[in-house]
This record gives sequence, structure tokens and C-alpha cells, in this order.
Amino acid sequence: MTGQWTALGEPGGIEAYVHHPREGAVRGAVVVCSELYGVNAYVRATCAELAEAGYVAIAPDYYWRDARRTELGYSAAERESGLVLMRALDRDELVADAGAALAAARAEAGGRGVAFLGLSMGGHVAVRAATELRFELAAVFYPGWLLNSGFPLVGPVPPLETSERIAANGAFLLGFRGELDHIIPAEEWERAEQRLTEAEVPHEFVTYPAAHHGFACSDRPADYDPEAGADAWRRVYAALQTYL
Repeated sequence: MTGQWTALGEPGGIEAYVHHPREGAVRGAVVVCSELYGVNAYVRATCAELAEAGYVAIAPDYYWRDARRTELGYSAAERESGLVLMRALDRDELVADAGAALAAARAEAGGRGVAFLGLSMGGHVAVRAATELRFELAAVFYPGWLLNSGFPLVGPVPPLETSERIAANGAFLLGFRGELDHIIPAEEWERAEQRLTEAEVPHEFVTYPAAHHGFACSDRPADYDPEAGADAWRRVYAALQTYL
């Protein structure tokens, strides 16, 4: 079965790209939160891979209020277009959209659990969602702005400032970063892990030597690190099996 766009609530509201497994029992559902490039070919391919492994994959269109079904490539010009859309995102609207995606995922999960999988900007969204919503796993690739603000989607209080809420909501947090990530300095990553430890959030943070931001995305050849990407995905699937 191929993926298709589906309304998550009332017509005219948020949509998501949804991909179902072809056959066999559903092993749970995964909300795939995209990079700033929208629900592009890379995100749709990620949904297809998750579905092949038995998970219903749901990729919300978080830009729907300003531009529907955005799918940008990785050129400098397209990145600027994505930044414009990202800067227009509002924290509370993101949480509402994440809640709609979670409700759809629960309905599709076949009685199993739900994970949020976040890619870059989407990693931030997944962590924010974990502070407000109850689900089983947040797996995040190079998530930004966990402890610093600066964009409306972050709001005045970065998500890990309220790490206790993640602990209360019960998600396991699995995070990945490249050693050479230009967006997430090592000091910030260490402080984020310390904050999670202090709040007693069950978590695992992994840093890959010599890897860059975007290391898991094969559509970004300048940054792609196949060895690091394969290891991170191995860990993601192991976590899905454990927590869903």
C-alpha cells in the first residue's frame, strides 16, 4: 500500500501523509515530524520504511496554516524558503497539531504504542510534544533549541526547561547528534542530557564521531554518514520494538 494524504480532523484543517503496512499485524504507530523542508521525498521514504517494518507512519503537515503539503529540497534557496515557514510556526499551534497526530496514531496503532520520530526541526517538535502529551517513545535526530529560545515555535520556555513533564508523561527519549553538528554544540548536548538526568527522564543520547547535522539523510550527500545513519536507525528500530 502506498502512502496518501489524509485529514486528521475537520476538512480544511491539518493533514498528514499516512503510510500503512502492507500486510501482517500492526506493530504500533509512528508520528514522523519533518525537518524544516516539510513532508518531502525523504520524509515520505522514511514513512515507507517504517510501514515496511510494520508501523503505521503518520507525517503531519505542520506548515498547513501557511502553505499546504510543502515539500522542499536541500538547496540553499529551498532552505531559505523553509526557514520562512519555520519562523511562522507557533508553539501552541504545534502542540495542538501534535495532539491531533497522536490521536490519529492511537487509532491506527492496533492496540500497541505510539512513538514520535523527529528530524532536526521535527526533533524539537517531538521533544516539545513529550512535555505536553502522553506517548511511549520520542526518537530524535539532531534536535535543535532544546535549551535555548529564539523562534516562535520554541516560545519563551525551551522544552527541556520543563523536563519534569516528560518524566511525568512517560516517554523514553532517544537522541542522536553528530560530533561536528554546527547547530547543536557539544556543550548544549551535554547540558540537555544533564537536565534529563536531573528530571529522571529515561533517555539515551548518542553522539557519532565526525558526523555532521543531517548525517542520517541520504538525500543530503554533503552531510550523509551511512555508517552513523545505519547505527542510529538500528537503535530506533530496537527502541520501537521495546517501547511499542
